[in-house]
Amino acid sequence: MTAGADRAARRGRSQRYRPAFVLLLVGLLAAVFLVRLADVQVVHAESLRDESKDRRSITSVLPGPRGDVVDADGTVLATSVTRWEVTAVPWIAAKAGRVDVHATAIATALGLDPGAVRTALTADPKADYALIAKQVTADDLERVKRLDLGWLYYRAVSKRTYPAGAVAGNLIGFVGADQQPQAGVEYGWNRCLAGQDGEAVSESALDRTPIPGTEAVVKPARPGGTVRLTIDRDLQYYAQQVLAARARETGARWGAVVVSEVRTGSLLAVADWPTVNPNAVATTADADPGALGSRAFTAPYEPGSTMKAITASMLLDAGLATPRTRVTAPYRLRTADGADVNDSEQHGDERLTLTGVLVQSSNTGLSQLGVRLDDAKRYAYLKAFGFGAPTEVGFGAEAAGDLGAGAPDWDAQSRLATMFGQGLTTSAVQMASAYQALANRGVRLPVRLVASCTDADGVRHPVTTGGARRVISAKAATSTVRMLENVATKGWLRDFVRIPGYRIATKTGTAQESDGRGGYAEGYLVSLAGIAPAESPRYVVYVVLDAPSRMNTSQATAPVFQKVMSRALQAGGVVPSGRSSPDLPAGW
Repeated sequence: MTAGADRAARRGRSQRYRPAFVLLLVGLLAAVFLVRLADVQVVHAESLRDESKDRRSITSVLPGPRGDVVDADGTVLATSVTRWEVTAVPWIAAKAGRVDVHATAIATALGLDPGAVRTALTADPKADYALIAKQVTADDLERVKRLDLGWLYYRAVSKRTYPAGAVAGNLIGFVGADQQPQAGVEYGWNRCLAGQDGEAVSESALDRTPIPGTEAVVKPARPGGTVRLTIDRDLQYYAQQVLAARARETGARWGAVVVSEVRTGSLLAVADWPTVNPNAVATTADADPGALGSRAFTAPYEPGSTMKAITASMLLDAGLATPRTRVTAPYRLRTADGADVNDSEQHGDERLTLTGVLVQSSNTGLSQLGVRLDDAKRYAYLKAFGFGAPTEVGFGAEAAGDLGAGAPDWDAQSRLATMFGQGLTTSAVQMASAYQALANRGVRLPVRLVASCTDADGVRHPVTTGGARRVISAKAATSTVRMLENVATKGWLRDFVRIPGYRIATKTGTAQESDGRGGYAEGYLVSLAGIAPAESPRYVVYVVLDAPSRMNTSQATAPVFQKVMSRALQAGGVVPSGRSSPDLPAGW
């Protein structure tokens, strides 16, 4: 075979194999693509889909609104409303042009300064984010949406508001700028009120801004529960107004009024002055930081002579005295163990019954009778009445009070002083609770401020605060109330506390105040505790005014008691008393 023929043969064979080679190569490439396709669509499909989703979506928080705080009748005292945050993408706004015109239009819609909006949009023309406005209302939102600017975005936020303003403000408390609770019921009952945030996902554009209309809720927000208080809003408002007027009139530093329902232990009103408006906390914080809480719970003080009724009830319960037990009360009493006690005004020896000791508010008379009771037993009575420990309410920063060294470590002076309300401290709510026990035939009920929590599903969870506790016998309690009726009818404030048609029982208190250095300051803390109607008690009203500069006696508190108790009786539909108060001998 010639060389030419051989080359022709090889060329023929090469041409025959070439299509096969091409087909083989194409087959191999197809196989590679098929394997890769299977890997993408089958093996790693889910992870790649999630990764892609993450890259093209934006997750946002759906705030779970806080629940409401309502009064005993369901009137809303605190609630959450929806507001909106308006933001912009400056670089898109710049690209769209006419920034000055748009800034003016936005400012007009939202009631803002055009210059401020313009600055927000132009401060960094390449930025992806600029805050335009916070807490935008629904009406303003609709106006700005009508501008149809695709580079504006809107995010719903929750805002706390208090429809009743300062009514019960010291009790309800408030939240901070971040909607986190700061004080009062808002703080103490956050576990009920707090909502649970949800989650939404939106598709994003290449610039990582959300595409309008693509939002999908992944996890719905869950609102908080409703806290129902025992407070009567109308009575609370009235008590606050009366207290504020009298505190200003007498020049008091602060004051409180507590209204307790005898048969339930519920607090129907706890008024403080000064008070706080939760809608404008900064104003109160600047003027009086101490007014941000409730001094009725948090401010301990020596109660003075309102404690005498408690000591007298102990003597009756222990069988160591009766309302007619006699004592000779000098102006000054010095004991062999070094105690030195005197009454508030000079007088000769007075022949008093235990009833008369309360009517005349005699320190020396009560001291002589009080020593009949063993210190340890009297200390146990004080604890049973609720002194020396926070109430069942568990209010934030609530004062426990201080019983001094306590038995058996009271010194001779403290032993007597604690009988008539000095050498120990209490809170206004504690004193009201002790009088509730006297009025309730010797049975102390747990103090109640919160009645229930109703969760987002509508399930009501009543608040349990422990059971009733008998402190003294029914006979001792009733006898004590009868003696206090004689204080109301024979005491020096009888004309100022009288409530026509009703039998009332009262006891006043005037206590020196600590100077913070182990002694006493010049000012006095004055108080008045009252029960009505005395024959079948429904309410306790306790009033305290701190250092009233223009009237430093319990007379400063009398009009407050008289007005608030009258309103409580009227609101409760309590019928007038059928008979007059008993006449017990005050002397012998």
